Amino acid sequence: MRRALAVAEEALSSGDVPVGAVVLDAEGRVIAERRNERELTGDPTAHAEVLALRDAAAARGEWRLEGCTLVVTLEPCVMCAGAILAARVPTVVFGAWDEKAGAAGSLYDVLRDRRLNHRVEVYGGVEADAAAAQLLGFFGGAEHRPAGPDSADGRPAQPPSEMPLDS
Repeated sequence: MRRALAVAEEALSSGDVPVGAVVLDAEGRVIAERRNERELTGDPTAHAEVLALRDAAAARGEWRLEGCTLVVTLEPCVMCAGAILAARVPTVVFGAWDEKAGAAGSLYDVLRDRRLNHRVEVYGGVEADAAAAQLLGFFGGAEHRPAGPDSADGRPAQPPSEMPLDS
């Protein structure tokens, strides 16, 4: 996660939301790492997760990323969750919760939807304070605060109890 946080920091130079993603192979080696580039490229699909998955697939020479782990600083959105499923990534680790757009347990739980042909093992809230602080620094206020286990509005911001958490 610390590597993903460092990659996310690079997004600030282009005015992009500081989100970083790292793809590890089954041996734990980094095979791809990217940051948000939506503002930089003008591409609405240029989320860190999508870009990292593209690079990982290119590095492996195949679209199936079986045995890989995606580490990302913010809970994936619906688009990114779809890309994760399409790539057959078995494990996702993320930092900050996103109660407004999260698709790994906060708003939706796309990654573990039993109606789909692939489910992902999800570990949320890893280095959540550091990831949330990075995002808060960018957005500059609590009104954009990513959700977390200690949500200021008193509502439980963590996903359903079956989600394994690593604090």
